[in-house]
Amino acid sequence: MEIIFAIIFGVISALAVSTYIKHIQTKKLAQTQSVILLDKIKKVCKIISVEGDFAEIYHYEDVKERFLKLVSSRKKALIVIDAKAHVGFDLSKIDMVANPENKKVTLKHFPQAEILSIETNLKYYDKQDGMFNKFQANDLTSLHNQAKLHIREKVPQSGLYQIAQKEALDSILLIEGIVQTIGWELDYSALEMKGNSIKELEK
Repeated sequence: MEIIFAIIFGVISALAVSTYIKHIQTKKLAQTQSVILLDKIKKVCKIISVEGDFAEIYHYEDVKERFLKLVSSRKKALIVIDAKAHVGFDLSKIDMVANPENKKVTLKHFPQAEILSIETNLKYYDKQDGMFNKFQANDLTSLHNQAKLHIREKVPQSGLYQIAQKEALDSILLIEGIVQTIGWELDYSALEMKGNSIKELEK
């Protein structure tokens, strides 16, 4: 009789230990999945939503004075800037919380649209050197940087930010697709974009 009780007790103990080990392993797997998932989303990094083409004319002029400002030398150029600005979202700035127990990722904050890159092509016209104020290699580098800054200042007036914000939902749905690949769920119901809920953006 004692042997039967010992066998039953041993079987129950073995089942309990086995169940506990499986629970721990499942919990660790879920936690590992959540870490990998969040890391995977952030590695997507930057999503370009819209791009805008710009054609601008930029006047450059530089004057140097010599001999107690009695003599001046002027160099100038007319520059045509062809540029392409990419506007979208930097996913490294999102705020997400993963809950391994119910396999749900809650999206708490989604970044605002921003300039991700600017590509410029400069064409120089009417480039004139001064007598002792000539264009140097570093001047061309400086002009290139000024051209990018000039385009950057034009982007807010172009409406690209507003267009990108309206397409934010597409980026969120991309994240949802990544989450669903491992059987998890993305909750973004409480998310707001510029004072508008995602539900309003879905309309």
